[in-house]
Amino acid sequence: MSKEIVLDDSAFLVSETDERGIIIFANDDFCKIAEYGVDELIGKPHNIVRHKDMPKAAFKDLWDCVKQGKVWTGYVKNATKSGNYYWVFATVFPTTTSEGSKGFLSCRRKASQEEINESIELYEKLNRKEI
Repeated sequence: MSKEIVLDDSAFLVSETDERGIIIFANDDFCKIAEYGVDELIGKPHNIVRHKDMPKAAFKDLWDCVKQGKVWTGYVKNATKSGNYYWVFATVFPTTTSEGSKGFLSCRRKASQEEINESIELYEKLNRKEI
């Protein structure tokens, strides 16, 4: 059975992807929480940490938003390498990558228990509609 990994209050997870969602940068906090080495994340799709409980509609909304050049915010349940999970409040925005091409920057912080509870309820409803 998987268990929840609770982020420290000071944790700040950062990753950068190319336009296709391939990771080109991951900071130490992201690697630590996700239980991957940076070399295991670079070159992989960001959905390597997607948890099966996350509704497809949430990521459709994220991609529709950032591809229009807008900032997306939301609560995300991610999976760790060992099969555990963690919740974050994420802000994703379009940027020019460190390589000079278009991409996306994702900054994540700890979500409160109230925010997590609201998200669980919403995501359960969304998942029922997607079946």
